[in-house]
Amino acid sequence: MRHDLHIHTTASDGVLSPEQIVQNAVAGGLHVIAITDHDTTNAVPAAQAEAAKVGLQVIVGAEVSSTWQGREIHVLGYGLDLESAAVRDIDVRARQRRIDRMEEMVVNLRGQEISVSMDDVVQAAGPDHHMIGRPHLAAALVELGHASSVTDAFDRWIANHHPAFVPTELGGPEEAVELIRDAGGTAVWAHPPTDTLEALLPDLVAAGLRGLEVYRPANSGRTTRVLQAAATEHGLVVTGGSDWHNPERNQPMGSFWVTSGQLRDFRTESQLPD
Repeated sequence: MRHDLHIHTTASDGVLSPEQIVQNAVAGGLHVIAITDHDTTNAVPAAQAEAAKVGLQVIVGAEVSSTWQGREIHVLGYGLDLESAAVRDIDVRARQRRIDRMEEMVVNLRGQEISVSMDDVVQAAGPDHHMIGRPHLAAALVELGHASSVTDAFDRWIANHHPAFVPTELGGPEEAVELIRDAGGTAVWAHPPTDTLEALLPDLVAAGLRGLEVYRPANSGRTTRVLQAAATEHGLVVTGGSDWHNPERNQPMGSFWVTSGQLRDFRTESQLPD
C-alpha cells in the first residue's frame, strides 16, 4: 500500500478542503493518508467521511508546534483520540497564540514599509481556515503585489531568518510530545533537522517520543541515512510523508509515498489496522 502521512488542509495552511484532499489522494493512487494540520484535528472527521465513500484510509493526526532555542520544532501526533481533553488543549493553546503571532509579523512588515493588514491575512486564509499560519500571510503578500509567489514571499519577507519572522512559541517540544501522549497518540518528530538530533533527541525520547519522520521528498540520501541511524539507536519507528500544502509548493499528491514495509513498525506501534 502507498502511504502519505503528512498532509495539510484548509483547516490550517493547506489550500484544499478535506474532501478535496481525499479526492486528490485517490486520484494519485494513495491508499492511506494522515491529515496532519497544524495544532488542530478539525478537518479529520470530514476527511474520514469522504474517505469512507472511496475506500481510502485516513489516519487521525495533527502537527503540534513548539519552540526550542528560538527554533520551531514540530511533532506529529498519530492516532489521537478526537474526544480527549488533550486534543482540545492542543487546539485551544494554539489558536490565540497564532493570531497574536501573526499580528506581530504584520507589525514587523509594516516597519519595513510593507503595507499589509491582519484583515488581508484573514481574507487570504479563506472561510474554512481554523488556524492562521505564515502561508496565509504569504498569500496576502502575493495578492497585494509584494511578492510574485508564496515561495517568493517566504524567501523575501517571512522565512525564519528574516526580521519579520516571529516564532510560534507554544511551549517546548517535550510538552508537545506529552500532549500527544495524553491524547492517546504516537508522537513522531516532523522533519527533524539533523543538526539538532544530538542535543534534543534524548530529551524527546525521555518525554515519550516514539518516531522520526525519515522519508520526505526534500531529504537527501545522506539525511535519510542519518535519521534512520538515529531512529535505530534510540529504538524509534520511522514514518514519512510529503508535507503536502499546495500545488505551488508540492508535486501532485501521490507523487511521493511510503510503502507498507517501510512503515511496518509504525503501524504496529500505532495499532493501525492492515
